[in-house]
Amino acid sequence: MYQPSHFEECRLDVLHRLLSEFPLGALVTHGADGLCADHIPFEIGAPTPQAPLGVLRGHVARANPLAQQAGRDALLIFQGPHSYITPAWYVEKQVSGKVVPTYNYAVVHAHGLLHVIDDAQWLQALLGRLTARHEAAQMQPWSLSDAPPEYIERMLTAIVGIEIPLARIEGKWKTSQNRSESDRERIAAGLQQQGETAMADLVRFV
Repeated sequence: MYQPSHFEECRLDVLHRLLSEFPLGALVTHGADGLCADHIPFEIGAPTPQAPLGVLRGHVARANPLAQQAGRDALLIFQGPHSYITPAWYVEKQVSGKVVPTYNYAVVHAHGLLHVIDDAQWLQALLGRLTARHEAAQMQPWSLSDAPPEYIERMLTAIVGIEIPLARIEGKWKTSQNRSESDRERIAAGLQQQGETAMADLVRFV
């Protein structure tokens, strides 16, 4: 992706935080019919000596062509906060009018080889972690044990796991770093007023 230096984000903990907070990734591969994108919720595993940039794990239907693409290069795209930025927030708007709109966003691109995991125990552990995380905000969190064991076993036969040790990861935080301090404060205040707190915080603190 086009990467001006002032928008580049290289801190691994910051990149992993976006993956954790916005876990739905677009997994792009190149198959027999050309480029294909699948949208999959992932968990990001901590770095290890074997995978110093971390590991992404998820699952897909066994019928999904991805289940037959082990060993292929994969690109995963994760979209964080994003907001339209009106030129009305720029000081120069009142001075010369020589300003134009833009769009702010935070994204992570992750690259690696696709591994397919056909192991019921591995899958059940993954689903347990994913469920616990996403159910945590519910008044009465659902867990795998709430369903009959034979039903879960049958469901597990219909999916396979995917695991992607990351070979490369890059982030782009386009959050008005190229604007003046006064513009950035006006942008953040405007976003805050519109209820777009996440982007307002990025403009103020990145």
